[in-house]
Amino acid sequence: MVDVLITNGPWLIAIAAAFGFLMAWGIGANDVANAMGTSVGSNAITIKQAIIIAMIFEFAGAYLAGGEVTSTIRKGIIDSAYFVDSPELLVYGMISALLAAGIWLVAASALGWPVSTTHSIVGAIVGFAAVGVSADSVAWSKVLGIVGSWVVTPAISGFIAFTIFQSVQKLIFNTDNPLENAKRYVPFYMALAGFVMSLVTIKKGLKHVGLHFTNVEAYSLALVVAVLVGIGGMIAIKRLKMSKSADQQTQFGNVEKVFAVLMVVTACCMAFAHGSNDVANAIGPLAAVVSVVNSGGEIASKAELVWWILPLGAFGIVMGLAIFGKRVMQTIGKNITHLTPSRGFAAELAAASTVVIASGTGLPISTTQTLVGAVLGVGMARGIAAINIGVVRNIVVSWVVTLPAGAGLSIIFFFMIKGIFS
Repeated sequence: MVDVLITNGPWLIAIAAAFGFLMAWGIGANDVANAMGTSVGSNAITIKQAIIIAMIFEFAGAYLAGGEVTSTIRKGIIDSAYFVDSPELLVYGMISALLAAGIWLVAASALGWPVSTTHSIVGAIVGFAAVGVSADSVAWSKVLGIVGSWVVTPAISGFIAFTIFQSVQKLIFNTDNPLENAKRYVPFYMALAGFVMSLVTIKKGLKHVGLHFTNVEAYSLALVVAVLVGIGGMIAIKRLKMSKSADQQTQFGNVEKVFAVLMVVTACCMAFAHGSNDVANAIGPLAAVVSVVNSGGEIASKAELVWWILPLGAFGIVMGLAIFGKRVMQTIGKNITHLTPSRGFAAELAAASTVVIASGTGLPISTTQTLVGAVLGVGMARGIAAINIGVVRNIVVSWVVTLPAGAGLSIIFFFMIKGIFS
């Protein structure tokens, strides 16, 4: 059956590239809005500014740090041994998975649902493999791990966000002199943000550029960055001219302005780390198709990226964000709970901390679920009445539907593509 790959090779690659672009577009429309939603929702930046920032940093992350080599089968979800005798099935499957996940992401983004792009593609890959090839070809324990992460990830990030926000309230906002206390404590929050963000960038972003750090080096480097950011923050805040005689409301406003600047920095780091990490959801299956077709049916566990794949993924992410990103940003930033810059900062920092904890412990993680959990944690700090329960219910339903939706669509497309080419 390898003849199919040789005669239809260029067609298969062209179709995979088109669907890979659709998937990247969906990632941009849905996931990138997560990185920017809190900044926009708290009015730290406008939607237009968010789109420009995300376009620069997501593209940089995806293109510079997306990796020269990518795992052809994401997260080891299926066993390639089952495809050795019929590599064309893997090609059809990956093409159908890209189309299925891409369509689901575009539909979810249109409805304003923040779903997980990783879970969309994993669901799609599990679907075609289990039904089209063999149920034994799927690593079901890994799928269960993903289902478990629906509860664990938001719980961790929610708890961290709750704690950070409560500390900001106690140390700064609920005091007689919020401004003086902001000058005293905000540099520590800045240092913490510097530490977590540099760890996210080192662990998630730079490893793809070929810069490999041991854990000790990564943490030492992050500590240096934290100290520098803290000192820089202290100098910057001392320079701010703020009237001490102002009433509390004005003082609160001034403190929020400081957090607004912090949020923009955290959003840039999140966008870079996200671009470098999640572009693989679109280009992994595409790289698998190109690699199998070009090698005449040989299945490798890692694929060298052909020169056009990374820019295709990076460009797709940016286009999806620019054209369609507004709706999910609205859900995360405005519809779950009312965000101010200090609340948004607590949520972003908690989400980034959870990403660091997860990459250190090997927890399967979805940036979307981390951030939704963090925003919920911040809302909880103000009491359950501060949260829009209806929106949260819709989000949770969309998470549960993501795996089966991706799987169902990919099974249908798999048999259609198999029918067309064989």
